Amino acid sequence: MLLAIDIGNTNVTIGAFDGDTLKATFRLTTDTKRMPDEYALAVSQLLPMRGVSSKSVTAIALCSVVPPLTPSFVQLCEDYFDITPLEIGAGTKTGIRVKYDSPRDVGADRIVDAAAALSLYGGPAVIVDIGTATVFDAVTDNGDYLGGAIAPGIQIAADSLFHTTAQLRRVELTAPATAIGKNTVHALQSGLVLGYAELVKGMIRRFDEELGGNAKIIATGGLAGVVVDEVGMFDAVDPNLTLTGLRLIHEINSG
Repeated sequence: MLLAIDIGNTNVTIGAFDGDTLKATFRLTTDTKRMPDEYALAVSQLLPMRGVSSKSVTAIALCSVVPPLTPSFVQLCEDYFDITPLEIGAGTKTGIRVKYDSPRDVGADRIVDAAAALSLYGGPAVIVDIGTATVFDAVTDNGDYLGGAIAPGIQIAADSLFHTTAQLRRVELTAPATAIGKNTVHALQSGLVLGYAELVKGMIRRFDEELGGNAKIIATGGLAGVVVDEVGMFDAVDPNLTLTGLRLIHEINSG
């Protein structure tokens, strides 16, 4: 059994693979103040609840965009599972050639997503990760990661409006019936949900044009569901794209 760990800015997402099959997933809140033993306790309790025995875990792959938390999970893997994990980073074989000006500046999760998208859906591909940030990545059909774009996430924008204005409130992130909001709640939902959908559509068009047209458009990320219907341009919506990428990269490096 392979344990795939994606350490993100908001959540730590963990998946357990039996061969190619994703048997279980769960999420933990990202908290750099938590100790390795605290995370180990959570993992040890959640795995059996998902029908996975801790003793069945024989390999671990992880990627992280939260450097202070990475050593805690490495320690968890070594102390609790007696496994040294595969950490995705510079020098890891991924099947992707990074063409970024400074390859070390690319978040590991972006390369993992690119590897998964290329393997599962083919290229060229545009990956739209809608989470803490809204991240766009471009990969060619021959495995060149060209770069991308980063925008504030929809939840960050909503929280910023709530915290920096006197009269605006938190609203449910759902699309209103019309773009012209007739009350403050609908006006906020229009700007946040419909506005972000237009941002995503516009960036997809630009990326697709620069890739030569006919790119596969893949959505992932915890907030993808908020705008998927309004965008209407995705060939696939894959919430487990990063976990699958970790599995694929682990296979490349263990062969």
